[in-house]
Amino acid sequence: MRSLLAAGTRPLLTLVFLIAGLLAPRFFSSPEARHLTWLVGLVVMGTPIVFGTLVGALRGRLAADLVASLALIAAVVLGEPAAGLVIVLMQTGGEALEHAAARRASRAVAELEAQAPRIAHRARPGGYDDIPVGEVAVGDRILVRPGEMVPCDGVVTEGRSSFDTSRITGEPLPRTADVGSGVLSGTVNLDRPILIEATAPAATSLYHQIVELVRTAQASKAPLQRLADRAAVWFTPVTLVACALAYLISGDPDRVLAVLVVATPCPLILAAPVAMLGGINRAAREQVIVRHGTALEQLAGVDVAVFDKTGTLTIGHPVVDRVTPIAPFSEAEVLRLAGAVEVGSGHLLARPLVGAAVAALGSLPVADQVVEAAGRGVTGQVEGRRVTVGALTLLKEWEPDAAPALAGSGDGAGLQAYVAIDRLPAGTVQYADQVRQTAAPMTAGLKALGLDRAILLSGDRTVNALAAARQLGISDAVGDLLPQDKVGFVARLTKQGRRVMMVGDGANDAPALSAATVGVAIAAHGGGISAEAADIVMLTDDLTRIPRAIAIARRTMGIARQSIGVGLGLSGIAMAVAAAGYLTPIAGALLQEAIDVAVILNALRVLRPGPEDVAIARAMTLATAPAAG
Repeated sequence: MRSLLAAGTRPLLTLVFLIAGLLAPRFFSSPEARHLTWLVGLVVMGTPIVFGTLVGALRGRLAADLVASLALIAAVVLGEPAAGLVIVLMQTGGEALEHAAARRASRAVAELEAQAPRIAHRARPGGYDDIPVGEVAVGDRILVRPGEMVPCDGVVTEGRSSFDTSRITGEPLPRTADVGSGVLSGTVNLDRPILIEATAPAATSLYHQIVELVRTAQASKAPLQRLADRAAVWFTPVTLVACALAYLISGDPDRVLAVLVVATPCPLILAAPVAMLGGINRAAREQVIVRHGTALEQLAGVDVAVFDKTGTLTIGHPVVDRVTPIAPFSEAEVLRLAGAVEVGSGHLLARPLVGAAVAALGSLPVADQVVEAAGRGVTGQVEGRRVTVGALTLLKEWEPDAAPALAGSGDGAGLQAYVAIDRLPAGTVQYADQVRQTAAPMTAGLKALGLDRAILLSGDRTVNALAAARQLGISDAVGDLLPQDKVGFVARLTKQGRRVMMVGDGANDAPALSAATVGVAIAAHGGGISAEAADIVMLTDDLTRIPRAIAIARRTMGIARQSIGVGLGLSGIAMAVAAAGYLTPIAGALLQEAIDVAVILNALRVLRPGPEDVAIARAMTLATAPAAG
């Protein structure tokens, strides 16, 4: 019967019955109309709960639902349908949230699948045929145009281009591929059309594997038993024993009703949800969206933090790290002239070079006679001087006299652009992906919380991953990882009994976010798949919000457990008094309401900061102080 009403509509319909009962006397001119409306609503909305609880009990599932069902039955017997409808509202509201969380996995998979290419351009003598991606076979020659996603894993057989691999590896810098280079499905061609020979059909290529990883990781994550259900394991039998003893001692059914009334599980139904709602609201004020109470509970218990590098701990796009001039040219001269000739370029590295030049020197001169080799570099005239900027291979073709000296300049690490002025070697421009300013305070905040195990996982090169980890004081770092490698790493930690928080920002992180105990997505600029796959979404790239969110979660769960413990303890005392015959059902109902109010007021303490908030604030301030000085 419960399936007749969608999970999302049950709390709304319950609320409709409550409001209808309030308005009924006006329309029917009868005070009994209100009672009858609420009673009908309680029967209609409460029966599925009681029926579902009965089925669960027959299958051996003892949960807070059993106490709630007994309370609903007592509400009917005692003629208190309004109280019963409030219990139904709390119960169905929680179920609606759980169903919404369950739908999240299928949305994430659907979005990944929607972004996959549908058509491949298969080469044939004299042209190309557009075919469904599923028909691509190993050995087919496939044309990939600029701006298109590679439909299957393959090897370049003709052409040269740059590829955006961030969706797969997370690396922000484009990778160049020419004849003989392998390319992965899910990467995006940036510059020129190329031909690849398929080495795997689309169904077994890397992008499809990512989709399946998200699907299987979400499906295999064991659901966490609700806090209320764990408390109900012992409270429900205590309630039933108290009812039985009350009847055996007195033979009076009113005593049984009184016990059930004071045993109404409002500390279970209300305490944890009110505390968690307060915690979720506090986190939202920090621009951290917690999708459901289970995520908050899991966040409170994490003991190891795993981070993606690119776009998470770093800003996620290349910036000019330094300019190394070759005499007689100066750093300012190289930056000024190189920036001027790059103004009209569409290459990924042109914008950060121009931005660095403008920031350092102000306005730039105008270049003319500009010629660009797509994906390789650009040359032009600036104030009557010939300026060439690009890859070393381009400089060897266009400026052969300058290339030998340029080849030995710079430190050879990371991505570099080479500059020649008037056919003379002028210097190198080195690019890097900078660590976020909030990353170091974030790690200090985690340590203040006692979470001193942090691991950096990256699809970027190992040398870059290790460098970023050293800068942030993270002891463990692993690079050159594909999405399935990250999932395997997280899975090994969870099998060791660790409670893993995975923090990432890209589609390549989505499987690991799903597999972790709790996944946190950095979605300051949209989030996409990672936001759908995660349990918690950060709407800002300020990483200091992560330890703040953990502190909020710990305080929330501590107060929720305290509220449940105190509330059930008081209910237990009231049950003993009722069983002894010193409480009537009406008096018991009033006493239970007083207990409920006390429990709710205690749960609302979540809205105020606690000692851990102060500790991490101090630690993060100290970590920021050296940089400020």
